[in-house]
Amino acid sequence: MLIAPPTMAIERTLSILKPDALQSAVAGKILSKFEEAGLKPVAMKMLHLTQQEAEGFYAVHRERPFFKSLCAYMTSGPVIVQVLEGENAVAKNREVMGATNPANAAEGTIRKLFAKSIEANSVHGSDSTENARMEIAYFFAQTDLVRYEWTGRK
Repeated sequence: MLIAPPTMAIERTLSILKPDALQSAVAGKILSKFEEAGLKPVAMKMLHLTQQEAEGFYAVHRERPFFKSLCAYMTSGPVIVQVLEGENAVAKNREVMGATNPANAAEGTIRKLFAKSIEANSVHGSDSTENARMEIAYFFAQTDLVRYEWTGRK
């Protein structure tokens, strides 16, 4: 009996390049890391989050001790919010980003290469497909997401 290999799911995930990434002039290098991993940008914009936007986005962490400092940090400078698409995009994005704490991140990951601290860790990525859908909708209308042919680099 032949068993078919598992099919790869094309997913979308939210990615945020945080203020430290823009302030350190590494946004282009980070974007290249995602593309090289096979994650295609299908929506992107630069924002300077308001306090209200940051608190709304991170509302799930409202009761955590780091909530206020996280919101203050995320409003300290511009960010790039983007939607990445690809095979198992949520897991792939998290792999490319590396561990939240850059000290624990694997060599070659975005956080190992570019993060300054556990909070100023250069990038945010959705942690599940369900959260990805909610996070994408927080920043983008469905009409903002574009379709195009892309060969990608793997």
